Amino acid sequence: FVFQLKAQAPGSAEELRCLQVLNRQPEGSSLEELISNQSCLKLANTIKAYVATVTENVIRRSAVKEARRSYFNASEGQVPPKTAGKPSAHLTLRPQSLAQGGNSKRFGNLSQSCRHAIARWEDSTIHSHLQNITYRDGRLRVNQAGKYYVYSQIYFRYPSDRAGARVSVPQLVQCINWKTSYSQPILLLKGVGTKCWAPEADYGLHALYQGGLFELKAGDELFVSVSSLAIDYNDAAASYFGAFRLDL
Repeated sequence: FVFQLKAQAPGSAEELRCLQVLNRQPEGSSLEELISNQSCLKLANTIKAYVATVTENVIRRSAVKEARRSYFNASEGQVPPKTAGKPSAHLTLRPQSLAQGGNSKRFGNLSQSCRHAIARWEDSTIHSHLQNITYRDGRLRVNQAGKYYVYSQIYFRYPSDRAGARVSVPQLVQCINWKTSYSQPILLLKGVGTKCWAPEADYGLHALYQGGLFELKAGDELFVSVSSLAIDYNDAAASYFGAFRLDL
């Protein structure tokens, strides 16, 4: 830097003198002599701008190296761990018998029109998932408090008997229940459908969907109960149960 000053115009001799004065200054001493001189101030500004440029270039090169390192790690399968996402769950139905549904007493006192609790759901298939929500024995357990959209659809399927008569089903009912620290579950949502099927139809099909937004606390549980377990179990896209948190 000093050699560059020597090669410049004669006025740079003053700047060179400023550098010599600065070099002779004891550590921690005042720089009043430099500050009072306009040439020294100009030199100081020049040095400041130079240092800022060098620092900026160093930071930019470091950022580029870090970006390249992250790219190569990702291309080699070393993807940085992702932060946990918002709580959400989507479950699909598993086959279950009326005997399994008859064990609904462990879910608490249920409405007579929704007395069969659904105790078996799929939580780890291509159609289902769990994220920051716990599933066990038919129940979704909330781990983080907040406002949750809760939903369910049940696809009822009623066959005819051998004589061709339709099985008598006056109403199809689906309920979403909320289990808190209170001993008995609370009915959150209730969907009802009445269907008249054609006498010549082999099956009577009817889907009930319902959903709503609720404020839930950590530890609260959700489960679905129905009027009958005569449901279509062969279509994972037809009967499901889920919830996800909304940040409102």
